[in-house]
Amino acid sequence: MTETVLASATKEVVIGFDRPFCVIGERINPTGRKKLAAEMKVGDYSTVERDALAQVAAGANMLDVNAGIPLADEPRILAETIQLVQSLVDVPLSIDSSIIDALEAGLAVYKGRPLVNSVTGEDESLERVLPLVKKYDCAVVAISNDETGISQDPDVRFEVAKKIVHRAMDHGIKPCDVVVDPLVMPIGAMGTAGRQVFALLRRLKDELKVNSTCGASNISFGLPNRRLLNGHFLSMASSNGLTSAIMNPLHDEDMHAIAAANVLNGVDRDCRAWVRKFREPVPEAAGADGAPESEIDARRREREARRRRRS
Repeated sequence: MTETVLASATKEVVIGFDRPFCVIGERINPTGRKKLAAEMKVGDYSTVERDALAQVAAGANMLDVNAGIPLADEPRILAETIQLVQSLVDVPLSIDSSIIDALEAGLAVYKGRPLVNSVTGEDESLERVLPLVKKYDCAVVAISNDETGISQDPDVRFEVAKKIVHRAMDHGIKPCDVVVDPLVMPIGAMGTAGRQVFALLRRLKDELKVNSTCGASNISFGLPNRRLLNGHFLSMASSNGLTSAIMNPLHDEDMHAIAAANVLNGVDRDCRAWVRKFREPVPEAAGADGAPESEIDARRREREARRRRRS
């Protein structure tokens, strides 16, 4: 099966159909976060530090790093942010920019094998980004829109994804290093958005045999109780072939849904991760002298009590 291998200087992460779902933390992104944008613009990365550490502690397998700030020196800020984040956490990064100079600045300082976010089906984008992906031997997110925009027809989006995969091959980039974003539409605006993306994910898996990702929260845009809807979407999408998502790992609803999906999709072997995450700790019992009782002694005492009840 297709495996997309990504790495930091010390840690490897593999995205694949037979692998646990890959959570890509979304919070290091100044878009819509005025305070963070203002901080990053003047070289204050204190919020970036907190967000990096918190997301990994919450279970993120990778982090997306974006420095898209209007009228700012994006190449410098992105490179500085990547270096800082890599000094704090050991997970691989997704380098997120629409500016080719910023992507190259980030790739030049990155230690390991990152994910580039992203390339579209537009010819200009393909011819600017793909040579960079090949030069630095990394993987790339393929956004399934082109010069015509984002089609509401999932068959058109599939053809755009197919075009990107084939053009990547022309540049010597293997299909396993193309992670397709099928573009999740808001379900509140388009009632068929869920069915459409699930069908498209199955085609990406079965026909193109590529891994996939998305901005998970797009599905619930404009609706109440978004976290609950996002969690159900993630679990359903993973069962239809979605192998990663750019999302907020600090939302327990989303992370619990992914943990359950890993179990039900058979990629959490023997439910080990689920048990580690949710097993209740054995309470510490007190002995006759008031000292803490060992777990073995507690179990022995419990067996004796059951034996007495049966007799």
